[in-house]
Amino acid sequence: MKEFGELEAAIMDALWSADGPLPVREIRARMHYGREVAYTTVMTVTTILFHKGLLQREKSGRAWLYHPNETRAEYSARVMGEVFSGCGDPGATIRRFVAGISAEDRLHLADALVEAHAGHRPGRRRRPADREVAG
Repeated sequence: MKEFGELEAAIMDALWSADGPLPVREIRARMHYGREVAYTTVMTVTTILFHKGLLQREKSGRAWLYHPNETRAEYSARVMGEVFSGCGDPGATIRRFVAGISAEDRLHLADALVEAHAGHRPGRRRRPADREVAG
Protein backbone atom coordinates (compact mmCIF):
# COMPACT_ATOMS: atom_id res chain seq x y z
CA MET A 1 0.00 0.00 0.00
CA LYS A 2 1.30 3.41 -0.92
CA GLU A 3 0.76 6.16 1.61
CA PHE A 4 1.52 9.84 1.26
CA GLY A 5 4.33 11.55 3.09
CA GLU A 6 3.29 14.59 5.14
CA LEU A 7 4.08 17.09 2.39
CA GLU A 8 2.41 14.97 -0.30
CA ALA A 9 -0.69 14.69 1.92
CA ALA A 10 -0.79 18.47 2.44
CA ILE A 11 -0.57 19.05 -1.31
CA MET A 12 -3.26 16.45 -2.08
CA ASP A 13 -5.55 17.90 0.63
CA ALA A 14 -5.17 21.37 -0.88
CA LEU A 15 -6.01 20.05 -4.33
CA TRP A 16 -8.92 17.86 -3.18
CA SER A 17 -10.39 20.91 -1.41
CA ALA A 18 -10.08 23.15 -4.48
CA ASP A 19 -12.87 23.81 -6.97
CA GLY A 20 -10.55 23.35 -9.93
CA PRO A 21 -6.94 23.11 -11.09
CA LEU A 22 -4.37 25.18 -9.18
CA PRO A 23 -0.89 26.50 -9.93
CA VAL A 24 1.90 25.63 -7.49
CA ARG A 25 1.78 29.10 -5.94
CA GLU A 26 -1.90 28.62 -5.01
CA ILE A 27 -1.35 25.05 -3.80
CA ARG A 28 1.38 26.35 -1.50
CA ALA A 29 -0.90 29.12 -0.19
CA ARG A 30 -3.75 26.67 0.57
CA MET A 31 -1.63 23.95 2.19
CA HIS A 32 -1.99 23.19 5.90
CA TYR A 33 1.51 22.16 6.87
CA GLY A 34 3.31 22.63 10.15
CA ARG A 35 6.00 24.92 8.77
CA GLU A 36 6.85 27.17 5.83
CA VAL A 37 7.73 25.24 2.68
CA ALA A 38 9.68 26.73 -0.24
CA TYR A 39 7.87 27.23 -3.55
CA THR A 40 10.46 25.07 -5.30
CA THR A 41 9.86 22.22 -2.84
CA VAL A 42 6.12 22.29 -3.52
CA MET A 43 6.84 22.45 -7.25
CA THR A 44 9.14 19.41 -7.02
CA VAL A 45 6.65 17.36 -5.00
CA THR A 46 3.72 18.21 -7.31
CA THR A 47 5.86 17.10 -10.25
CA ILE A 48 6.63 13.84 -8.44
CA LEU A 49 2.91 13.31 -7.72
CA PHE A 50 2.21 13.96 -11.41
CA HIS A 51 4.79 11.34 -12.47
CA LYS A 52 3.30 8.86 -9.96
CA GLY A 53 -0.03 9.28 -11.78
CA LEU A 54 -1.81 10.95 -8.86
CA LEU A 55 -2.10 14.38 -10.47
CA GLN A 56 -2.93 15.68 -13.90
CA ARG A 57 -1.57 18.95 -15.18
CA GLU A 58 -2.23 21.40 -17.96
CA LYS A 59 -0.21 24.36 -19.15
CA SER A 60 -1.60 27.84 -18.50
CA GLY A 61 0.78 30.48 -19.78
CA ARG A 62 4.13 29.72 -18.15
CA ALA A 63 2.63 27.82 -15.20
CA TRP A 64 1.32 24.29 -14.80
CA LEU A 65 -2.14 23.88 -13.29
CA TYR A 66 -2.51 20.70 -11.23
CA HIS A 67 -5.59 18.70 -10.27
CA PRO A 68 -6.08 15.25 -8.74
CA ASN A 69 -6.45 12.26 -11.03
CA GLU A 70 -8.99 10.79 -8.58
CA THR A 71 -11.34 12.20 -5.97
CA ARG A 72 -10.38 11.65 -2.36
CA ALA A 73 -13.05 8.92 -2.11
CA GLU A 74 -11.78 7.18 -5.27
CA TYR A 75 -8.21 7.29 -4.01
CA SER A 76 -9.19 5.97 -0.57
CA ALA A 77 -11.27 3.17 -2.09
CA ARG A 78 -8.40 2.16 -4.38
CA VAL A 79 -5.94 2.06 -1.46
CA MET A 80 -8.41 0.01 0.61
CA GLY A 81 -8.72 -2.41 -2.31
CA GLU A 82 -4.94 -2.72 -2.48
CA VAL A 83 -4.84 -3.50 1.24
CA PHE A 84 -7.50 -6.19 0.96
CA SER A 85 -5.92 -7.76 -2.12
CA GLY A 86 -2.48 -7.94 -0.53
CA CYS A 87 -3.35 -8.88 3.05
CA GLY A 88 -3.19 -12.67 2.81
CA ASP A 89 -6.55 -13.33 4.50
CA PRO A 90 -9.12 -10.80 3.28
CA GLY A 91 -11.90 -12.29 5.42
CA ALA A 92 -9.94 -11.88 8.65
CA THR A 93 -8.79 -8.41 7.64
CA ILE A 94 -12.33 -7.29 6.83
CA ARG A 95 -13.65 -8.70 10.13
CA ARG A 96 -10.92 -6.84 12.08
CA PHE A 97 -11.63 -3.68 10.09
CA VAL A 98 -15.39 -3.84 10.76
CA ALA A 99 -14.81 -4.53 14.47
CA GLY A 100 -12.74 -1.35 14.70
CA ILE A 101 -15.07 1.14 12.99
CA SER A 102 -17.92 3.14 14.49
CA ALA A 103 -21.55 2.05 14.41
CA GLU A 104 -22.26 4.88 11.97
CA ASP A 105 -19.50 3.68 9.63
CA ARG A 106 -20.91 0.13 9.86
CA LEU A 107 -24.22 1.55 8.62
CA HIS A 108 -22.38 3.24 5.73
CA LEU A 109 -20.73 -0.10 4.94
CA ALA A 110 -24.07 -1.94 5.13
CA ASP A 111 -25.63 0.64 2.81
CA ALA A 112 -22.76 0.26 0.34
CA LEU A 113 -23.07 -3.54 0.37
CA VAL A 114 -26.82 -3.38 -0.24
CA GLU A 115 -26.34 -0.82 -3.02
CA ALA A 116 -23.60 -2.89 -4.66
CA HIS A 117 -25.71 -6.03 -4.47
CA ALA A 118 -28.74 -4.21 -5.93
CA GLY A 119 -26.69 -2.41 -8.60
CA HIS A 120 -27.47 1.07 -7.27
CA ARG A 121 -25.21 4.07 -7.71
CA PRO A 122 -22.87 4.74 -4.78
CA GLY A 123 -23.45 7.63 -2.44
CA ARG A 124 -27.25 7.46 -2.08
CA ARG A 125 -28.18 7.27 1.60
CA ARG A 126 -31.14 5.09 2.38
CA ARG A 127 -33.67 6.26 4.93
CA PRO A 128 -33.79 4.42 8.28
CA ALA A 129 -37.06 2.79 7.18
CA ASP A 130 -35.25 1.39 4.12
CA ARG A 131 -32.66 -0.22 6.40
CA GLU A 132 -35.38 -1.96 8.40
CA VAL A 133 -36.94 -3.40 5.25
CA ALA A 134 -33.59 -4.40 3.75
CA GLY A 135 -32.00 -5.53 7.01
